[in-house]
Amino acid sequence: MHTRTHTDVDEQVVARAKGPTTLRQVIAAVIFLLIVAAVAFGGSLASTGNVDGWYANAEKVPWDPPNAVFGPVWTALYALIALAGFLIWRAGFRMGGPNAARSALALFVTQMVLNAVWTPIFFAGYPVIGAAAWWIAAVVIVALIVVVVALAVSAAKWSRIASWVMVPYLLWLCFASTLNIGIIALN
Repeated sequence: MHTRTHTDVDEQVVARAKGPTTLRQVIAAVIFLLIVAAVAFGGSLASTGNVDGWYANAEKVPWDPPNAVFGPVWTALYALIALAGFLIWRAGFRMGGPNAARSALALFVTQMVLNAVWTPIFFAGYPVIGAAAWWIAAVVIVALIVVVVALAVSAAKWSRIASWVMVPYLLWLCFASTLNIGIIALN
């Protein structure tokens, strides 16, 4: 039988106080980048044939930007999203224990799932189920906005930078929601 000594407890406190190793941080950063890249890739697959198809012929709001704007904006936003996830993970890292920021990370995962499903629903869903896809996508993007707000608030406890980089993402989502609702209203 092993009894805990004062030294054992001290070593555990020191281990938890230490952050992740550089290698572990690099691996985590790559994982966060791969997650957002997978979401971006899935979105591009779902939108590719439809942007020049039904979407090109749909009535849009006057503030709808040219299609060439979306790629660079989303690339920058996905980089910020990956950065936020990484910063939250790193701040909550505990050696030998669960990540202390797991609730914020759960919000991160939830917003990534909602982000991943919006594009296929909106673009690829329309040829399959018609205008109902736009309504479903509108519900998804509103839910995504709510989750991103919750993530920004939750992230502030762990990383102010992670919290603040959610702001451009949130602003873009609000803008994108007007485009989604505009499609519904005008078509």
